[in-house]
Amino acid sequence: MRIHAAVARVPKGPLSIETLELEDPRDDEVLVRVVATGVCHTDLVVRDGMLPTPLPVVLGHEGAGVVERVGRSVTKVKPGDPVVMTFNSCGTCPSCADHAHSYCHEFFPRNFFAARPDGTTALSREGERIHSHFFGQSSFASHALCREQNVVKVPADAPLALLGPLACGVQTGAGAVMNALEVTAGQSIAVFGAGSVGLSAVMAARVVGATTIIAVDINDARLDFAREVGATHCFNPQAGSVVDPILALTGSGLNHALDTTGRAAVIRDAMACLAPRGRCGVLGASPMGSEITLDQVHFMSGGRRLIGIVEGDANSDTFIPTLIALNRQGRFPFDRMIRAYPFSAIDEAIHDMEAGRTIKPVLMMEAAPPSA
Repeated sequence: MRIHAAVARVPKGPLSIETLELEDPRDDEVLVRVVATGVCHTDLVVRDGMLPTPLPVVLGHEGAGVVERVGRSVTKVKPGDPVVMTFNSCGTCPSCADHAHSYCHEFFPRNFFAARPDGTTALSREGERIHSHFFGQSSFASHALCREQNVVKVPADAPLALLGPLACGVQTGAGAVMNALEVTAGQSIAVFGAGSVGLSAVMAARVVGATTIIAVDINDARLDFAREVGATHCFNPQAGSVVDPILALTGSGLNHALDTTGRAAVIRDAMACLAPRGRCGVLGASPMGSEITLDQVHFMSGGRRLIGIVEGDANSDTFIPTLIALNRQGRFPFDRMIRAYPFSAIDEAIHDMEAGRTIKPVLMMEAAPPSA
């Protein structure tokens, strides 16, 4: 079928909306008509050539839509079902068998290589190969092919146009707090970086009853928003190091810290703020080969832990519906971060996110024909 999609052709360049050909779904694949899709920082990291995803490619990995067709072996969803498309996994490796799909042994190739496991792609333009299946979906498009493994059915009355960010950014931040770090009532946490992932973590910390919730960011408007959704204290590192003020506030240090920036210096500060036996989660996307330097004595002598977190340790089939329910109860207002853009304004949405004017852009698909 012919679809329209935003194609990344050159590193750091604008995306071009083009007419492409999309293959029929294979036996384990699901064809989804995309209603809306979030824009994530990871899309930009890949667009800018910081990870080895081949070009030209259709990015996008926070898609929400309606199932149109399913492959012969698919039983999880049927045509007409509203769904969110999340990260991809093999479903059979030791991690997947242990319901830890975000640590799939094939996570990187299944999500970043922008092809099926057999190396084929589902997209083309007049015979030109266009890479597809980014995060098992490539949802910067009017239609996407995902797998039964990475599609999540959502309630029929849920606001589908708002749900895409649950697939990655929101799930990652909230899951880091609720699943990976297992923050509990009465504990303290500092979240470094108040983008959509960090703010989702702040909201989740309030849900679980953390009593000291600190947001750290250089954008004062983001810190103001963090206060509105759960932060009890905010620090802007442009005013000076945050380590001493956080230690002074908490006494012996934090129970938990979470870095969403991927910056080595920020991770070092986050670790320096931990109390003995405190845990720091790291989930920010960084270029391949990035390294972290820590004070070894401080790290070892206090039994502190540094934990890599992918997709919030989430079982998406259960966690995404949980977040939807919390939102309906007014306890997890992730929708307040969202600003909608028409799909044709994708580059404007990206620019606004990079400039800090928009926390979480969501692209709304429209019937207008593509520009190229």
